[in-house]
Amino acid sequence: MRKLGHFLAMLIVAVVLAGLLGTLVPRPLWPAAAAGEGTRHILVLRNPIHTDIAIPVDDGVRRRFHFLADAGLPIDAPSARYLVFGWGGRAFYLETPTWSELKAVPVLKALTVDASVMHVDVAGAVLEPHPDVAGFDIDGEHFSALLDYIAASFQQRPNGPVVIDNAGYSRFDRFYEANGHFNALVGCNTWTAAGLRTAGLRTGWWNPLPVSLWWSMGLYD
Repeated sequence: MRKLGHFLAMLIVAVVLAGLLGTLVPRPLWPAAAAGEGTRHILVLRNPIHTDIAIPVDDGVRRRFHFLADAGLPIDAPSARYLVFGWGGRAFYLETPTWSELKAVPVLKALTVDASVMHVDVAGAVLEPHPDVAGFDIDGEHFSALLDYIAASFQQRPNGPVVIDNAGYSRFDRFYEANGHFNALVGCNTWTAAGLRTAGLRTGWWNPLPVSLWWSMGLYD
């Protein structure tokens, strides 16, 4: 029993150290050369365990993600200001719309290995400044690269991305089959961080939690 306790203590220390180093060590190590003026304003949204990337809606974005309209999302509505994208574990995402509906099996899968899904929400105006919203101005080239990164996260079939039937929290969101597998070490927040790096921003080396991603963005962006 004493050996088990010692092992658990060492494991906790290792995880905490990894989290600190993952936050404090920037990725990439050196800032990228400026590629032009930031003309596209993107957002990162967070809750206690998850982050999303919000993309401003324009005609080009609507064309790029036209399959969302095919699934009934109102991306053409005048009030639509952002498409909000998130990647995450299938079981936890689909079966936990609210904290009151938390179940053991989705949590277990999130802590081990699970299939992944993309969640897309249509949002109106987003209040800034806000403690749970971070905004960044990026240039057109990096904006296109970010759209490519997001699009590549969707599983593609001959007819396009695969919408998951009868899955969603409201009439303004949909779930799609995604590429990759989810686990506690490579999860939704590391997906967001990789997207931000694609957009020319810097994050921590490893950001498994929203708080560590927020700290690293504050340090380097």
